Amino acid sequence: MAYRETEKMRERKARARQNIIERTWECVAEGGFRSARITRIAGLAGVATGTIYRHFESREDLFAEIFRLATQREVDKVAEALNVYGNAVERLDNALRKFAQRALKGPMKAWALIAEPVDPKVEEERLVYRKAYASLFEQAIRDGIAEGCIPDQNARLASTCLVGAISESLVGPLSPTQTDAPPGQDNNEDELVDTIVCFCIRGLTGTRS
Repeated sequence: MAYRETEKMRERKARARQNIIERTWECVAEGGFRSARITRIAGLAGVATGTIYRHFESREDLFAEIFRLATQREVDKVAEALNVYGNAVERLDNALRKFAQRALKGPMKAWALIAEPVDPKVEEERLVYRKAYASLFEQAIRDGIAEGCIPDQNARLASTCLVGAISESLVGPLSPTQTDAPPGQDNNEDELVDTIVCFCIRGLTGTRS
């Protein structure tokens, strides 16, 4: 008689898998992917290391899943920020601003998702989600061109430029090796965000507004 998994067993396996995912994300959020060692994850999850490999074929597969889940949340936040009242420029301004603000609020998490050196499988996921961000920006740019608030241009190329500009501009501030700000300069996040967003909007519109 063939073995059949019961509903309770499936639920238990799902809970165990979710527990591993949550403990792994805790490690990543605290110290990046480099700090998420399998032995540490297993200890936090209260399972044997072999249990992790029953749910994920490899460390790389586990990290790729963590990256997908975490980055999808950020993509959803950008989509939400674009879905506000206003013209396309105002909506793009809001989305870029929220992206930067969220990154600076959780610098280690953002560093892990944006710039930390990772395994090839995770890097593949990073490229997929850069395209997801670009796709959202591209539609907003097309809307702006139709509205007349953004000059006619290659919306697809412009969207990838936006993703590159905001990501690269945050690499330095997010880097774990970044030294502490000099006294009196530790509250410059608003200025940093304003500078990044202004640069991006000027590039799209050709204006200084």
